[in-house]
Amino acid sequence: MSQTVFSDRRNIALVGTYASGKTTLLESLLSVTGSLSRKGRVEQGNTVGDSSPEARSRRMTVELTVATTAYGGITFTFIDCPGSVELQQEGHHALLGVDGAIVVCEADPDRVLTLSPLLQFLDRWKIPHFIWINKLDRRNGSYAELLTALKQVSSRPIVPQQLPLWQNQQLVGFIDLVTEQACPYPCQAAAAAWPPDLGAEEQAARADMLETLADYDDLLLEELLEDRAPSPQEILTDLRLDLGADLIVPVLLGVAQADYGVKPLLEALVRQAPSPQVTAQHRGIAASGEPLAQVLKTFYSPQAGKMSLVRVWRGDIKDGDSLKGDRLGGIYDLFGSQSVSLTQASAGQIVAIARLEQAQTGDTLSPANSAPDPLPTIARLDPVYALALTPVNRGDDVKLSGAMAKLLEEDPSLAWEYHGDTHDMILWGQGDGHLALAMDRLSRKYNLAVTSHLPQVAYRETIGQATPSAHGRYKHQSGGHGQFGEVYLALKPRSRGQGFSFNATIAGGVVPRQYIPSVETGVRDYLNRGPLGFPVVDVAVTLIDGSYHSVDSSDMAFKQAARLAMQEGMVASQPILLEPIAQVYMSVPNRYTANVLKLMSGRRGQILNYQAKADWPGWDLVSAYVPQAEMQTMVVDLRSLTMGVGFFHWTHDHLDAVPEKLQKNILTNDPGRP
Repeated sequence: MSQTVFSDRRNIALVGTYASGKTTLLESLLSVTGSLSRKGRVEQGNTVGDSSPEARSRRMTVELTVATTAYGGITFTFIDCPGSVELQQEGHHALLGVDGAIVVCEADPDRVLTLSPLLQFLDRWKIPHFIWINKLDRRNGSYAELLTALKQVSSRPIVPQQLPLWQNQQLVGFIDLVTEQACPYPCQAAAAAWPPDLGAEEQAARADMLETLADYDDLLLEELLEDRAPSPQEILTDLRLDLGADLIVPVLLGVAQADYGVKPLLEALVRQAPSPQVTAQHRGIAASGEPLAQVLKTFYSPQAGKMSLVRVWRGDIKDGDSLKGDRLGGIYDLFGSQSVSLTQASAGQIVAIARLEQAQTGDTLSPANSAPDPLPTIARLDPVYALALTPVNRGDDVKLSGAMAKLLEEDPSLAWEYHGDTHDMILWGQGDGHLALAMDRLSRKYNLAVTSHLPQVAYRETIGQATPSAHGRYKHQSGGHGQFGEVYLALKPRSRGQGFSFNATIAGGVVPRQYIPSVETGVRDYLNRGPLGFPVVDVAVTLIDGSYHSVDSSDMAFKQAARLAMQEGMVASQPILLEPIAQVYMSVPNRYTANVLKLMSGRRGQILNYQAKADWPGWDLVSAYVPQAEMQTMVVDLRSLTMGVGFFHWTHDHLDAVPEKLQKNILTNDPGRP
């Protein structure tokens, strides 16, 4: 690759669901623009995108691929984003730095629903986007049915710009609804007249396009009312302005594998996609001022160390400058796994910058002497699946912590914690595939092999009834002064969530005042592990009586006596096993609500409510209490029931008693018990 300067540029994200053909489309775009002399294929593992071993082995996009090319006097930086729902955080961050997006859609009306969360995100952040219908040669259903399905999941008007042409059930081209010319595939062929029997269908489709555009253009509306035909240039101007303002969603079509429709897609991007200047203006970023940039992605390279994918919003950034307190270690233009060193990056460019050690994904970057308001960034997705990790090699715990810190920088949708109760090192993420990918990266990049298992549930225990008196007497003689302490404790259950309380009601100095804190310490020590093997909560303990020896009594003796009294009292108070209960808010298409309610009930969930989800047409929001033990694999079943689009948020809510029929099994099989 060579560094080339063009008159203008566009930054375009390729987004869509798993297996929609985004990586193949990127390969075709690079081929049609002349940046590739030979196209690769996903199944052969030789594409510009998906170059990492993890992507090759899975035959799917697992991380951003950035490639810069040129067409029609425009420099294009394309960003291929992962399509898996478990890896959507990566794409969300990247979308904040682009001028527009191409939503790659399979030609199957039944699968259009899977685009719903993505379209919701694009509309919420007002990111202009096209829909490009891929694999139209393998369509399932009619083109009209496909457009109807798209209209049902998009909050912006769907505006088809092309009408497919078929001959003997074979896709042979399309009709351009702007120019009303037929374009046979391959699109290098000359424009042709379209079949006369398509006249009514073409006129209806074109009228629908113009009527939608007229909703935002009074002059066009006037022309339509007066039966005056607008010029193609006028229509293209409306398409460009309305797309740039995120008012409409143009629809184009093709077959990426065969390069069908790719050149018209590029031409549409040249004519209609908003420029970096327009994007910055819509984001409220002033054109003048200190250089301003934002980190879209953080990754670690074995050769270059920490790298940051950065969108430059304003000004010029030169190699050797300082941003956020770090001196730049190099600026690079990317083409898949290849990079080209640059001397500077200007407003509108997306580049990789080395050694921004203090910068994290989403951070706003500016010179050290400047302090601009932070640019909006994406919140971290709530984790929904967890595994406890154990290094294969003993002694790698410290190494694991350091590697995980870098892995979390690269992927903010991961979370890492050490659970003090279960002593598990827990990795949280967006699903089983997401965590498997993280473990593969640990092995390859950091030479850290780990084993995994589902985390233990942090059970608790409490008491079911009061015990008016529990006795503990500690006496020990070993030459010289002995040890003596005796206490009587009363135990009483408290309401759920009230925690532990300690009081002393002794009279007459049967236990000297200086030893009472030691009694409380002994009680608290015992509560760390009750008779069922778990921490004890929601218990009130009162010191009601005792005795001491003027010579042999000590803090240690009364501490041990308290533990003995608690051991007796807890067994007598009918210990009860408690489990954590989460409040879950589950978002699902309403066609699947009944199945999801069954899923929740089958996992001992208590349904609280379900209602229409605000600003999500055709979706419901279901709330329920669900035991945490039943949630460990719930996301897998939820996605299976909802074509992969259902999602949930959860928070710990309270503790509740484990049903008696389950308690024995838990106490027998829980690996965390002694």
